[in-house]
Amino acid sequence: MARRLLLPLVFVSGMASLGVEFGASRLLAPYFGTSLYVWGVLIGLILVYLSAGYVIGGRLADRHPRADLLYQITAWAGLWIGVIPLLSYPILLASQQGFRDLSVGLVAGTLLAVVLLFAVPVTLLGCVSPFAIRLLLKDVATGGNTAGRVYALSTAGSILGTFLPVFWFIPTYGTRPTIEAFGLALVVVSALALWPKRRLYASFVVAVILAWVFLPSGIKPPEVGTLVYEKESAYNYIQVVQTGTTTELILNEGQAVHSVYDSKSNFTRGYWGYLLLANAFRPAQAAAAVPRSALFLGLAAGTAARQYRLAFGDQVDLTGVEIDPDILSVGHRYFHLDDARAREVVADARYWLETQAVSYDVVVLDAYRQPYIPFHLTTREFFQHVRAHLNPGGVIAVNVGRTKTDYRLVDALASTMAAVFPQVLLLDDPIYNNTIVYASTESVTVDDVIHNLRQLSAPLAMDAAATALEEGKLRVSPYHGQVYTDDLAPIEQLIDQIIFSYLTGR
Repeated sequence: MARRLLLPLVFVSGMASLGVEFGASRLLAPYFGTSLYVWGVLIGLILVYLSAGYVIGGRLADRHPRADLLYQITAWAGLWIGVIPLLSYPILLASQQGFRDLSVGLVAGTLLAVVLLFAVPVTLLGCVSPFAIRLLLKDVATGGNTAGRVYALSTAGSILGTFLPVFWFIPTYGTRPTIEAFGLALVVVSALALWPKRRLYASFVVAVILAWVFLPSGIKPPEVGTLVYEKESAYNYIQVVQTGTTTELILNEGQAVHSVYDSKSNFTRGYWGYLLLANAFRPAQAAAAVPRSALFLGLAAGTAARQYRLAFGDQVDLTGVEIDPDILSVGHRYFHLDDARAREVVADARYWLETQAVSYDVVVLDAYRQPYIPFHLTTREFFQHVRAHLNPGGVIAVNVGRTKTDYRLVDALASTMAAVFPQVLLLDDPIYNNTIVYASTESVTVDDVIHNLRQLSAPLAMDAAATALEEGKLRVSPYHGQVYTDDLAPIEQLIDQIIFSYLTGR
């Protein structure tokens, strides 16, 4: 029995190793994001653990070439994997407290602690292939064939361990049940092979199932307000939070509000109102110009598009592009996205834009995957595509996050846009610490914009203009630094530096 299960064990171990890697990335995402650096740390350490496992497994197999020892190794690996979601929960909550308290040590420490939780099981999984080859090897003359079969089967399991979490387990059941399932699969195969010692290893199966049962019902509590809804989609960790009469859309780490709906007021104070003003960033007009068409790249739950519809009525044709269909569903359910009556497109913003021939009066870019902007939406080549899809005099408005004093991200985006457009202007939002970066296909002055803002009479737009003129800091962009390109756009490095400076108070 034990020998017959060797190859199935190799397959399941290969599947679990990749499944755990994807599970680890998603486990960290609601707290630390999925930046290039988080992925790099995770993948690098997983490879370190596997390498250590190959060495340890090879030496153990030569000294103790017993199948029962291999199954004991995988049983313990499966048990460890099965309890990781339960053990990691309080550690991850500590990281949330670290962000709240601006403690870089606590944030870094909790990240390291969670990644180290995977060290033991992944190292044990690394032992499987060299150990299995040693047990299956009958003749040196057929050693190559034996090793080839083992590695092929392990790789086939890894392929399944890639596709199952991505296309089924995580979107359907969530991250933590996915990790539990891979741990349970390992324990079950190991326990079957160790059936003579069934009491001990049957308890492993029970332990993993109990860990599954006692998992906390929520993924992450909101920092403020009442959690109304949460879900792990294929792209984001989504939260809907209620605070008083206001409903907010929170994504991933939860350090920003992506959409908002106030049941008591249609006027949304903050950058969404400033996005309404984009069409005023053109040469001075005799009368207020109403945009005929607007494109939203990063529709989210539709706050900006809904504001456009309420302000300009049926005079404006609205199109919204959102990569995550689950966010659109949330928008219709909680944020009255239906009111926008926009054409909704589920696609990557840049790919979709490059395959269209339609032009717009206004393009709004608000495509954060908090706290990052996809790098391919920050480059000169991308803004050249945007300009090609703007009507004469058309305007692009880009929402850019910042801290109260750190404008480095604004600098990067404004500098890149200045390489494509004749004039770039900035308007600060003091409520959410955002800056809206505007650029037109024509040369525009601050006086032109002020004149046009005073002409606005549309509801909501007039209120936003008054707020901008009183509280906003409207100015020509002074930034002409590095221009980001498709070949070099270190956006994640820059944002991580900003976050580090914010946490350390530097």
